[in-house]
Amino acid sequence: MATKTREDKLAQYQEFFAIEHDFTINVTPITDEMNSYEQFVAKMPMPFKLASEVTVIDQAALRPLQGLSSSAGQLADFLNHQSRKIDLLIGYILSQQDEEESRFKGIEFGGGGIKFIADTAFNVEQLLELKVFLLEENCAIFCFGEVIECQKIEQEYYHKVTFYYIREEDREALVRTSLHLQSKQLHKLAQKRNNEHDKHE
Repeated sequence: MATKTREDKLAQYQEFFAIEHDFTINVTPITDEMNSYEQFVAKMPMPFKLASEVTVIDQAALRPLQGLSSSAGQLADFLNHQSRKIDLLIGYILSQQDEEESRFKGIEFGGGGIKFIADTAFNVEQLLELKVFLLEENCAIFCFGEVIECQKIEQEYYHKVTFYYIREEDREALVRTSLHLQSKQLHKLAQKRNNEHDKHE
């Protein structure tokens, strides 16, 4: 990855759909050498590993029911309720990973990277340990990122970060979450337009 140009890294960021959304992120500069994906996985806190494994299990359990008759609906509802309870528990466990001293405001995310705001600047090409919390969407991931852009706007620094090391299932979770949020935003926009249309009639 070190041989990639800045243009390559920007293209990598833009390769995936990204959505503007406010979220919490923990950012910690990486000062030691992280030369391998295996080292990254070894450093991942257990709650993040657990959260993604639970999601995969949930999807695998519900998939076979989709092709069955309507009688499977009650069973699917039951499994969804159980899944919701587990999501709440996992969400609480993950929230304990949110460290106030390294907390920043995220403003955009997608499968290629994230944007966040800080009071001080991180250097371009700085490697960062990231904990991304989208708990209202039952999504939280641990990954390593690289700063590819830093812009000062008024008194704040806007950072664009591309993923350096991320598990593929976590990237897929971010893509699913971004598309789900976009769907919700479009639904709200359609409702607003319908309401305005009704007022004018």
